[in-house]
Amino acid sequence: MSQRPDPEGEFTAHRALLFSIAYEILGSVADAEDVVQDSYLRWRSVSHTSVENARAYLAKIVTRQALGVLRSATRRREQYVGPWLPEPLATDAVGEAPDGIDHVLTGEAVTTAMLLLLEALTPTQRAVFVLREVFAFEYPEIAAAVGKSEAAVRQLNQRARASVRAKRHAAVATPAQAGPVAERLLLAAATGDVQGLMDVLAPDVVFLGDGGGLVSTALRPVTGPDKVARLLLGLLAKGARMGELDIRLGTYNGMHSVAVLVDGVLDQLTSIEVRDGAVTHLYCVRNPEKLTAVKF
Repeated sequence: MSQRPDPEGEFTAHRALLFSIAYEILGSVADAEDVVQDSYLRWRSVSHTSVENARAYLAKIVTRQALGVLRSATRRREQYVGPWLPEPLATDAVGEAPDGIDHVLTGEAVTTAMLLLLEALTPTQRAVFVLREVFAFEYPEIAAAVGKSEAAVRQLNQRARASVRAKRHAAVATPAQAGPVAERLLLAAATGDVQGLMDVLAPDVVFLGDGGGLVSTALRPVTGPDKVARLLLGLLAKGARMGELDIRLGTYNGMHSVAVLVDGVLDQLTSIEVRDGAVTHLYCVRNPEKLTAVKF
C-alpha cells in the first residue's frame, strides 16, 4: 500500500531551506518570509500525488516567486537613496540561526560581501548561482525552477561564477577568526581612540551606510582609515546626544556586528568585515524598515 502524501509535513521539513533560497536571491528577510508564505499557499493547491521530489518542487515554487519579487525590487533599487545593503540576518558564531527565523545558510554564502556580489548578477543568473553553488541543486532541477534549458542554465552559472570570482578578494574571516580584531575596534571606538581605530582598519577600508533616504547616513561610500575612524566616532557621539545609548554585540550575516540602541530603540546595526587580520568593510544599516526583523 503506497504512502499517502503529507504536504504539510513536506513543507515544514523544507521550510528553513526555502527561506534560505529566498533570502539569498532577495537579500531581504521580510521579502523572503513573504515569498515562503506565498509559496506555501501555492503548494497547498498542487496535486501532491504527482510530485516525485518535494524538495525540488518546493524550490521551484520559491525560486519563481522570489524572481518575480527581485525583478520588481531591482527597479526600485535603481532609485534607492544612497548605498543599498541587505537586510541583516541573525546567525550565531558558526553561521547558523540562533533563534527566531530558521534558515540553513552558513559560511561565506550568508555574508554581506557575498550578497553584494550577487547584486551584480541578473535575476536569473543570481537564482541559478544560488541554487547550484550555495544549495547544490542538480542542473535539471535548476532548469525546471527558472524555466530554462539545462544547457542555458549551465551557461548562466558559468557566467555568474566568473563574475563573482572576478570581484571576490580574500575570504571573509569567520567570526572566530575575526573576534580579536572586532574587539580591538570596539574598544577603540568606545574610548574615542582615533589612532587605535586607524590601526585596526585596513588601508582601503570602506564604510557603507544604508539609511534608505529615511534617516541620515553617508550617502556615498567613505574610504580610508582616517575618514572612517572619525565617522565612527561621530556616529557614536551623535547617538549619545539623541538619548541613552545601549550597545549590544551579535553575529549577523556571519560577521561580528554592533547594534546601537537609543533610548531602547534600535538605531543602527553595523557588521564588521575582517580579511587578513584587518577591518576591510563596515556595513551600517540604519534604514528602520530593515531593522524590524532584528532580534537579540
